Amino acid sequence: MFSLGSRKFQFVINPMAGGGRAGRVWRLMRSEAARFFGPLREAYTASPGDATLLARDALLNGSDGIVCVGGDGTLNEVVNGFMDGGEPLRAGALLAYFPCGTGCDFVRTLRQSKDILQALKGVSPLGTKTIDLGRMVCRDRRGKPMSRYFHNITSFGLGGEVNNRVNRSRKRLGGFPSFLLATGVSLLLYRRKRIRLRVDDSFDGEVTSWNVAVANGQFHGGGMWVAPDARIDDGLLHVTVVGDFKLPEILFQMPRLYNGKIYGHRKILNLKGRRIEATSGETVLIDMDGEQPGRLPLSIDIVPRCISVLVSGETA
Repeated sequence: MFSLGSRKFQFVINPMAGGGRAGRVWRLMRSEAARFFGPLREAYTASPGDATLLARDALLNGSDGIVCVGGDGTLNEVVNGFMDGGEPLRAGALLAYFPCGTGCDFVRTLRQSKDILQALKGVSPLGTKTIDLGRMVCRDRRGKPMSRYFHNITSFGLGGEVNNRVNRSRKRLGGFPSFLLATGVSLLLYRRKRIRLRVDDSFDGEVTSWNVAVANGQFHGGGMWVAPDARIDDGLLHVTVVGDFKLPEILFQMPRLYNGKIYGHRKILNLKGRRIEATSGETVLIDMDGEQPGRLPLSIDIVPRCISVLVSGETA
């Protein structure tokens, strides 16, 4: 059984995550959090990138772990604060995540409750899971090279378009309806892209694709089960290529995105590897952990077992 002991945790809170839901929920959970974690050390984000800086500063100044309160995008920023030059910034530091954003897909892979108060009250048994990260190099929105880590899924194609549309909305409908509406609109407007894809030395070719998902976790887009075989600690990236479907076909096959049977169609490729490269002569947007950081070209490699995550319930 794992014990928090006298460990010092820094809370990094994005009050605007989930259209402001995170801020409202945090006010309700503060006393329960203090009972469980001890004296609260709180830091609030105000703009993109703040969570990375706050997490990094806390770890450099003696915090034993970071508790992220927000969505998958906030968690992605915190994860980037843990890393420095391909290595953890502070060995042994713990990451805890209480999800209250739009999608909150990562906890589906962890099999952890999305109800924050329930997660706090039900952290028994309590344990840790050391997870892999993906490391991506791509072009940012201004066309300049950038490098970021991701904990869940990076996709490119339709996923980038959907994410861009969701993040421009006010997300008042909540997670799943917001993603479903954005997916429907994007399907009608999107045109399949021709992408040159390489996965290790096992696959190197051009694909006409709606979307390519490079997965560490299993779910993205508010519950789409795009990589049912993915494991967050197996040292591999799982690649799902949704191929050259016509629009009526893709609409008919949509249930496969949610029922775990996505690999049962001949136009969907299932690949695995430690390094992925993708280029295109067209503009192809990227979705990384619920954010839209840039566009192709990109390269992704796996950084195995580099962050310890505090988990509860059947995952522990």
